[in-house]
Amino acid sequence: MPGSLTISHHESASVLDHADAERLATVLAELAYLLEIPGPNRVNEAQLALLCEGRAPDRAELAHWSRALATQLKGRV
Repeated sequence: MPGSLTISHHESASVLDHADAERLATVLAELAYLLEIPGPNRVNEAQLALLCEGRAPDRAELAHWSRALATQLKGRV
């Protein structure tokens, strides 16, 4: 929902609505899965490059990051 997330470039904490945190955790877990699986449903190399925002694409690192963040979010909701 718009307005349910507050992010600052300062030392203040970020806040995420409970329902949005659950949804984000699910999306991140699914992203990790789609990065890891073989076959036609896998995130392809062009998509991976976009997700890495100009950094060298690293499928394993992005899958690990996505899964770890999903687990952290699920543990807090």
